[in-house]
Amino acid sequence: MDELAALLTDTAERLFARHITPALRREAEAGTFPAAAWDAVVEAGLPRALLPEAAGGAGLSPAQALPLLRVAAAHAAPLPLAEAMAAAWLLHRAGMEVPDGIVTLGLGPEPERVPWGRDAAFVLLADGPRLALHAPGSYQVIPGRNLAGEPRDALRLTGPAIARGDAPAEAALRLIAAMRTQQIAGALAALTEATLRYAQERSQFGRPIGRFQAVQQSLAVLAAEAAAAGAAAGLAAEAAGTLAPLPIAAAKSRAGEAAGIGAAIAHQIHGAIGFTQEHRLHTLTRRLWSWREEAGSERFWNLRLGTRMAEAGAEGLWPLLAAA
Repeated sequence: MDELAALLTDTAERLFARHITPALRREAEAGTFPAAAWDAVVEAGLPRALLPEAAGGAGLSPAQALPLLRVAAAHAAPLPLAEAMAAAWLLHRAGMEVPDGIVTLGLGPEPERVPWGRDAAFVLLADGPRLALHAPGSYQVIPGRNLAGEPRDALRLTGPAIARGDAPAEAALRLIAAMRTQQIAGALAALTEATLRYAQERSQFGRPIGRFQAVQQSLAVLAAEAAAAGAAAGLAAEAAGTLAPLPIAAAKSRAGEAAGIGAAIAHQIHGAIGFTQEHRLHTLTRRLWSWREEAGSERFWNLRLGTRMAEAGAEGLWPLLAAA
């Protein structure tokens, strides 16, 4: 990580630590958009981190900028940072102006699960080979939520787009998949840290439960899954620059698998307290379960990987892997 990327990451850590509180997360789940926290994120330049400096951005590559999403996810920030970053980058790549205000991203002509669609100033729809930028008034919002309580709204178009550009919907899907991989890695790292701390603090039979061999074995598996998710996130961030399909597919699939295994172990170690609404584990695991399914589940991406490898055949498999 170079100096600028490290500076932005440190800035993001301090920003989210200051603004993202349990009370703010509860208010967000109740339907109040955290405008002050979002204004701080915008002031720090995070949504435009992928844009060149000439376009008002930080000029970071995806490998430099996407780790910012790990920081946000570790704090369970209820903000559309991933979607805003993705929309800005896709708009710029298509030669379209990036407007001020929250721009979120939806896949398909009338998508069913647009993140923060109700709170956005603009919605960028990726459908087939085209991008279409819509403003409120050109669509109807049907509210919905994912398991984490984050807005996932259906849209019904009622008017024309205000701008259009060329970019394949597949590019948007891969970019969001790479970003969800970062979020899974960030949340799983925070979950692992919290579980290790709990195992050191919670005592049974006169000693911390982390001293029992069975618990130690589970903690080792949890740490391994968190490390695997982190490696997958690094792979996805590197591949996002060219939106290379195989690395992103492998990364999203592996991170999703780690999310399922890691969340199960964390809840086993915490016991019933981890399922309470107020506990941090509850907050993190609901996000892991949600992000695991969004932008393609393990089954979705593994099917793509298997199909591509079968098409390559025995002679083409190694060249395919080497090229990836």
